Amino acid sequence: NQELKAIPAGTLLMKSKLIIEIVFINIYRKIKIEVDGCSMTIADLVILGSGRAKLAISDSALQGVSKAREFLDEIVKSKKVTYGVNTGFGKFARTIISDENLIALQENLIRSHAAGVGRTLSTELTRMLFALRINILSKGYSGISPKVVLQMIDIFNAGCLPLVPEQGTVGASGDLAPLAHLALGLLGEGKMWSSQTGWADASEVLSFHDLKPISLGPKEGIALINGTQLISSVGCLAVFRAQRIARQADIVAALTVEGLKGIVKAFDPKLHAVRLHKGQNEVAARLRAVLRSSVYPSEITSAENDYARVQDCYSLRCTPQVHGVVHDTIKFVSETLTNEMNSATDNPIVFWKDQEIISGGNFHGEYPAKMLDYLAIGVHELANISERRIERMLNPGLNDLPAFLVHEGGLNSGFMIAHCTAAALVSENKVLTHPASVDSISTSAAQEDHVSMGGFAARKALQVVEHVEQVIAIELLAACQAIDLRRPLQTTEPLEKVHALVRSVVKPWDKDRYFAPDIEAATTLLRENKVWETVESHIEKYNSMINK
Repeated sequence: NQELKAIPAGTLLMKSKLIIEIVFINIYRKIKIEVDGCSMTIADLVILGSGRAKLAISDSALQGVSKAREFLDEIVKSKKVTYGVNTGFGKFARTIISDENLIALQENLIRSHAAGVGRTLSTELTRMLFALRINILSKGYSGISPKVVLQMIDIFNAGCLPLVPEQGTVGASGDLAPLAHLALGLLGEGKMWSSQTGWADASEVLSFHDLKPISLGPKEGIALINGTQLISSVGCLAVFRAQRIARQADIVAALTVEGLKGIVKAFDPKLHAVRLHKGQNEVAARLRAVLRSSVYPSEITSAENDYARVQDCYSLRCTPQVHGVVHDTIKFVSETLTNEMNSATDNPIVFWKDQEIISGGNFHGEYPAKMLDYLAIGVHELANISERRIERMLNPGLNDLPAFLVHEGGLNSGFMIAHCTAAALVSENKVLTHPASVDSISTSAAQEDHVSMGGFAARKALQVVEHVEQVIAIELLAACQAIDLRRPLQTTEPLEKVHALVRSVVKPWDKDRYFAPDIEAATTLLRENKVWETVESHIEKYNSMINK
């Protein structure tokens, strides 16, 4: 009784309202995302990773896949020596494989390359990896058969997910080990999971869902595993979460400015207009939209307060400059990853229109590896400056609030150790932001003598984003407590709404209690984009009134 609504890939733009509406769509309704290898967005992939969408391939893309396979079959019949079709791989590229062993060649490739280790990818990331590989195959440059692509889509839509360890890729020649584990499950080997079966042998899970294992033809093994989809799928999740936390970090910073009676004049549009960075100007505009203004007055801060204080510390008044470059970084990385997730990353590439197969290096993960190292370095700065703002609120030598934001200090420790947690996470990030992609270790008997290490870059970036979410959550809690300590004075309307949102899940800190659940609750609000949703309409109202 499910209603399936077909939505072409690329329709789900990175707009919070649309994402929320789709992610929380009624359980009896699902959307179907149609892939063509050219137009998938990060939002599409995140929705597919959530398990709330099914996959389909466009008719035109399926025709391209068919044409490429027809041409490849002609190559096989002609016995023309072609890498990955009738030769070995890597150092064995000059070893010719006999016709009777072409299928065994592909099966051996999958089994031998499924050599990953470490923790199993989450179901979310495995779905994203699976969906992204299907999208790339849909481009029609891999030489895979339409039958295999359609089987993959059926397995994906049934919710059957092979076990994929997260470690083992050096990011060139593509993400061989993790993609081989994905392919192994499709062959009915290794372990597989579905919500109905749990973890079991892949053959049993497929059988439970009335599905058959995939049978490989010439080149189809290498077509399944040659590409950067592990780097890209993990990276896309990191970017998606970075986009969310970056916008909300601006709002949390504004709440801190109010709690510390900060100077609003530092965000004057004239000041920021003379420095031409887009991100800086966007952040300053966002801060103006929720802080004291003619649209949203505040009882906590005033113009007189601004002139009396002259200027604030850097962690307050330089928020647009520091947060701004993070936004610009995320945008740059997002654009590059979107290109990567719609790029042919196989080797060799089948150009059926030109009747040619070319062996090259499109599998090399340097592009996404560098982008995700850059993302980690950029987004980390949100936590770096946030920790300093937390310190400004907790240190009685730096403000007029009670020490550690709690009454009866000594008996109560308040936010003392929550700040230590923030400091610990920031310190860890300083190690995690060391670029993975500056390293390379020669592999495959020096045939693959320069690699990207993009898999580690992606995993680190996601971990850095997670730490940033937690640090911003601690700042959010501290800022709300600072507002409470200013009562009965009221802050601006949008920031009061944020305060009320937090207080709906975390009560004020009247005396010491178990702290960790509060941090977890605030982190959940941020991950679910609740803070941004709370202020978005207020920002729109401010902009419409100011621009009249």
